[in-house]
Amino acid sequence: MTQTSENVTWLTQEAYNKLKDELEYLTGPARTEISAKIAAAREEGDLRENGGYHAAKEEQGKQELRVRQLTQLLETAKVGEAPASDGAVAPGMVVTIAFDGDEDDTLTFLLASREYASSDVETYSPQSPLGRGVIGKQAGEVAQYELPNGKTASVKVLKAEPYQG
Repeated sequence: MTQTSENVTWLTQEAYNKLKDELEYLTGPARTEISAKIAAAREEGDLRENGGYHAAKEEQGKQELRVRQLTQLLETAKVGEAPASDGAVAPGMVVTIAFDGDEDDTLTFLLASREYASSDVETYSPQSPLGRGVIGKQAGEVAQYELPNGKTASVKVLKAEPYQG
């Protein structure tokens, strides 16, 4: 579960450990592997026409970007428990909403950072317009949020439960 404010990301101990392990892998064995690929490709000769070299350098760039993302996330992380099941929408909860009050047109999603995106349930960021609109709302309450075109949409919160992962 994550709960994000402007400067802090709340993580369960399990999530923190998983992200820390990924960072340790990327800054250790993965860096060694990519350096070896680059060195091997460099030995093949002309770097201007060396596809293996360019692919390895691109992979290295993506890997280093992920290292920076994880480092920043873990530096601002606070380890805590999953949100309480008091019915109010909060990060780390699975939320079901009805569009324009039409209880046949619903969407169920996990309100969390992309670190929790899974194939089980769609994930929306707490910083997204919909995420900001529903945070703090109770089941039965109507939330409004701004659409990309500048118009305002409303949804009715039907249910909010802690994510069981």
